Amino acid sequence: MTVDSPRPPRHWEADVLLRDGRTAHIRPIAPEDAELLVEFYSRVSDRSKYYRFFSPMPQLSERDVRRFTQVDHDKRVALVLLLQGRMIAVGRYDVVGTREAEVAFLVEDSHHGRGIGQLLLEHLAQAARERGIERFTAEVLPDNSRMIHTFRDAGYKVASGYEDGVLTLEFSIDPTDTSIGVMRGREHRAEAASIERFFNPRSIAIIGASRRQDTIGQVLVRNLVTADFTGRVYAVNPSAKAVSGLPAFKSVSDIPDDVDVAVVAVPAESVTDVVLDCAAKGVHGMIVISSGFAETGDEGRQRQRHLVGLSRSYGLRLIGPNCLGIINTDPEVSVNASLSPVMPARGRAGFFCQSGALGSAILEKVQNRGLGLTTFVSAGNRADVSGNDLLQYWEEDDATEVVLLYLESIGNPRKFSRIARRVSQRKPIIAVRSGRTTQGVPMGHAVRRIAAPPEALDAMFRQAGIIQVDTLEEMFDVAQLLAHQPLPRGRRVAIVGTSDALGLLAADAAAAVGLSVTRSVTLHTEPSAEDFEDALDDAIDDPEVDAVMAVYIPPLNVTGEDIANVLAAVGEQSDKPLVSSFLGAEGVPELLRVPDVAGSAAGRGSVPSYPAVEAAVRALARVVDYAMWLRVPDGAPLDVSGADNLAAHRVVNRALAQRPEGGQLTRDEVAELLAAYGVELWDAVPVTSLKEAQQVGKRMGWDVVLKATAEGLRERPDLAHVWRHIDSAAEMKSAWESLSGLARDPAQAGFVVQKVSPPGVPIAIRSMEDPLFGPVVSFGISGPVIDLLSDRSYRIPPLRQTDVTSMVREVKSSPILFGYRGADPVDVGAVEDLIARVAQLQNELPQVSSLDLSLVLAGSAGANVLTAVAAVAPVSEPRPDLVRRLNDHPGDTIPQ
Repeated sequence: MTVDSPRPPRHWEADVLLRDGRTAHIRPIAPEDAELLVEFYSRVSDRSKYYRFFSPMPQLSERDVRRFTQVDHDKRVALVLLLQGRMIAVGRYDVVGTREAEVAFLVEDSHHGRGIGQLLLEHLAQAARERGIERFTAEVLPDNSRMIHTFRDAGYKVASGYEDGVLTLEFSIDPTDTSIGVMRGREHRAEAASIERFFNPRSIAIIGASRRQDTIGQVLVRNLVTADFTGRVYAVNPSAKAVSGLPAFKSVSDIPDDVDVAVVAVPAESVTDVVLDCAAKGVHGMIVISSGFAETGDEGRQRQRHLVGLSRSYGLRLIGPNCLGIINTDPEVSVNASLSPVMPARGRAGFFCQSGALGSAILEKVQNRGLGLTTFVSAGNRADVSGNDLLQYWEEDDATEVVLLYLESIGNPRKFSRIARRVSQRKPIIAVRSGRTTQGVPMGHAVRRIAAPPEALDAMFRQAGIIQVDTLEEMFDVAQLLAHQPLPRGRRVAIVGTSDALGLLAADAAAAVGLSVTRSVTLHTEPSAEDFEDALDDAIDDPEVDAVMAVYIPPLNVTGEDIANVLAAVGEQSDKPLVSSFLGAEGVPELLRVPDVAGSAAGRGSVPSYPAVEAAVRALARVVDYAMWLRVPDGAPLDVSGADNLAAHRVVNRALAQRPEGGQLTRDEVAELLAAYGVELWDAVPVTSLKEAQQVGKRMGWDVVLKATAEGLRERPDLAHVWRHIDSAAEMKSAWESLSGLARDPAQAGFVVQKVSPPGVPIAIRSMEDPLFGPVVSFGISGPVIDLLSDRSYRIPPLRQTDVTSMVREVKSSPILFGYRGADPVDVGAVEDLIARVAQLQNELPQVSSLDLSLVLAGSAGANVLTAVAAVAPVSEPRPDLVRRLNDHPGDTIPQ
C-alpha cells in the first residue's frame, strides 16, 4: 500500500470459520494484492465470471486490476478471503447514491458451498454501516440462483425488481433480529462442525511419536492404541522405522492415506514446520501437546501468536498448545488422544478444562466416582479452540446431557453468555471458575482482565442458567445427580433415614439453602428392605414432596445390598429425584447403579450417594435452582417505549467530537441523553454565589435544596453536603455559609439549587461498558451501609422482564421498597421501568463508558432522578455480535 493510500480500520481484518469448520482469513484488499487477484481470477470458471460481469471477461486488464485493488475504504470498499496465502474470494461495495451502495461477490468455484458469500456479505454490511451506508443493492442474473439465495437467506427484507434481463435486489442492512439469528445459526453450525472432526476422526497422526519409554510421544501412542481407537493411527518420527509396532513416517506428507487430526509433541520451535506439513496434507486440526508458548513469557507469547495465525491461514483449527489432549468414549470411535492413562467409562457428561495437570486429576476423580463422560477436552493455553466452541458442539450432541466446565479465564464473555444461555435451555451447565474473587488470569492465557466487578460475572452466569459451584468436588456432586436423576418440580424435600441426628442435620442444611423439608421419616436402625421401600414409595407418592433424600448408615458394618437394591429400583422408576447418603459412599456405587443398554458407567435412575448429608442437600439445592430457572419463561429482550436511539447517538457523537479522548458529560448533556430514553433528570441550577442561589431559590418558589456536587463531597455518608427545605433568603445564607465551610475552595464545590422532591426511598442505578465484558447494569438502595455491604444486584443487557424483576427483589435490603415497618410501598413498576431504560441505553450506546444515577427517590407515585453523572469514551471496534469472527490471536491482547 502506498504511503498516501487511506488505511482501513484494523478490525476489518479477521480470522473466520467456514461452513465446513475450516478457517480462513478476511481482510481489506490492498494494491499489493494485484498478483493475487490475477491468479485468483485465472482459477475462476467462465460461467462464474459471466455471472459477475454479465459478459465474457476471460482476463482482467491492468486497468481493471488497478480499479479493483485500489480503493478508498470509504466510498469503495473491497474485502478478500485468503486461504493458504491464496485469494479464494472477493466482495466489494461501491456507493451509488445517498447512503446506498451496490454490492457484488466473486468466489472461486472449487470453494462454492462453504458459506463464503454469506461471510463476505456480513463483513461488508458491517463496514458499510460504519461508513454511514444504510442500504445495499445488487444486480444479479435470474439464473444465478446461488447468489440470489445468498442475499435472500441473510435475514434481511429483500425487495426485487426485473428490468432488461437483470434482477435487482434491494435491502436495508440495519441489523434485525432475523439477520442476527441467521448469522448466529451459521456460526453455531460451523463451530460445531469444526469440533466434530476432532472427536470423530477416521485417522490420527502422532507427530513426535517415540520408541523410548516414559516420553510424551510414547505415552500418546500407548494411550491411543490401548483405548482401542477404531480409526487408523500413524506414527511420525523422522529417525525411526517403527514405533510400538506401528510403521513410522518421516513426515505427515509421507503418510499414504488421509489424516484428519494431528497430535503434536515436538519442541515448540519445531511446531511451525509441523503446521506447514499438516496443511500440505490437508489435515483438519491439530492437538498441540507441546509446551513452550505463552505460559513461558513474552517470547512464548510471540511464538503462540505466530502458531495460531499460521494455523488459521492454512485452514487448521488448533487445540492447545500446552494441553493434555482430548478423549471420546463413544465405542464407535474410542479415542484417547491425551497424556492421561485414564480412559473414563462412557457417561452422559462432557468436560472442558484448560489446565493439563488439573485435567489428569479430573479424570481420576471421574473414574473413582463412577460418573462417566462422553467427551473430554483439555485446551491448555486455549489459543484457538475454547469453551465456546465446545458448547456449540455439545448442544447438538445427543449423547451429552450435562456439560461440565472448569474455567480459568473467559476470552469472550459476551459470546460465552449468549451461547450458554441457549444451551442451558436444553442441557444443564455446571461450572467452576478459578480466580473468581481475584479475577486472576493464568500465565498462558493472554486475555485482558475484566474491569467489571466479580459480582457482574456471577450475574452473567445466573442469567445464562449456569450452575456455578465453588469446587470440583461440588461440581461432581451436582453432575452425578443431574446425569442420573430427573429434575425436581419444586423446593419441597422428604427425608427417609435411619437416624434422627442425621435427619436433623439434613433438615438444617436444607433450610440453609432454601429447601423446605415437608416430610421426615426415621426408621429403626436396621430396617428391612420392605420397610425402606414402603417409606420411599410413600414419600415419592406424596404430592407435597418434590425430591427425596435417603439416609442409610447402619451401626453395624453391613453390605446393605438389600437396601441398595430397593434404592436402585425406586430410583429407576421414580419421576422425582432420589439422592442418598448410603454407607458414606461417594459417587454412584456399584450397588446403586442401574444397568444401561448404551454401555454407560451408570444408567438413568442410578442413585447418587454422598459421604455427608450436607453435600447431598447442597447438590440438590443447586439442581432445584436450575429447575426453577428453566420454569421461568425466557421472553424477548425489553424494548422500552419512547426511546429515541438516534437522538442519544447525536448527544454522544457531539460530546466525542468536542472531547475526542472522552470524558465527563456536562449536566445538560446528561439530561439530554437521559431524555432520549424517556428519563427526566430533576431540574438543578448551578450557582456560583450566594446572591445567585437566593435568586434561583426565590424563582423556584423556595422549598429548595442546596447541595455540593463536586467529587469528594457529593457522596458524604453524613449528608452534610445537602441542606433541605430552604424557604427564605436568610435560610439560604445559613446553608451557603455552612456548605462553603466544607469545601476547601467553595468556587469548586459545584453548588446547585433544586426543588425539594417528593419523599421516597433513595436508590441508585448504575451502568458501565467493559471493553471485554460488555455492558453491565447494577441496582441497590442508596446509603453508606449498603455500599459497605455491597448489597447490589447486577445484570448483563439486553434485559428481559424477569431480569428486571429479579434485580429489584434479590438485594437483601429490598423489603424497604415493599412497605417495611409500616412505610408506604414504593412504585416498584416505576423503578423497574427506570432500570430497563438505563439497561437499554447502555446496551445501545457502548460509547457511554459509565452512567451513575446515584440518587433516585422512589416513592409511592413514581421515581425521580435527582443526581446523575455520565462519561463517554471512543469505541475502537463495533459490536462484536454483528459479524462472525474468531478471537484475535492471543498475542494481540494484553497479557496478564
